[in-house]
Amino acid sequence: MELFEKKLTSRQVFDGVVVKLFVDEVELPNGNKSIREIVRHPGAVCVIPVTDEGEVIMVRQFRYAFGEVLLEVPAGKLEPNEDPLSAALRELEEESGAVAGKVEHIGELYTTVAIFDERIQVYLATELTYKSSHPDADEFLEVEKIPLKTLVDMVMNGEIKDSKTQIAILKADKILSQRKKQ
Repeated sequence: MELFEKKLTSRQVFDGVVVKLFVDEVELPNGNKSIREIVRHPGAVCVIPVTDEGEVIMVRQFRYAFGEVLLEVPAGKLEPNEDPLSAALRELEEESGAVAGKVEHIGELYTTVAIFDERIQVYLATELTYKSSHPDADEFLEVEKIPLKTLVDMVMNGEIKDSKTQIAILKADKILSQRKKQ
């Protein structure tokens, strides 16, 4: 059986500052029709900045949707036509004051595959130097350094709930551990 769904119609029902909501009618693989609600997002980046001492520069910020302060890696949405690597470097410096001497793309993740088309590009930043941070006017952050191994434990015991941060931590730990063995 072919799993592809064919879009028959699409109607935008909301045009927000960050997202747009569409209601699409689709034809299912069995020929039946169904409705799909899709939130279109411009995409985002996250960067896991690891110091020479094996610490990660993390940010704490209040997340309104959940009503709590979350521990996260520096991240942000893409501006129109912005290069993801440039966005990652921008967000890293804005949120933490760190500048990466070396940065590498370590993956892409889809955040909520049933309803969002958001893609987050994940970067690992090393060889860090520091300037002062300058968050956006509506962004209030606390910056702290936490050992990567501690963060892995925090992911595994449920203390870090943000998916992009979980993925970035686990991937960075695996990549850097493999490099040490070489």
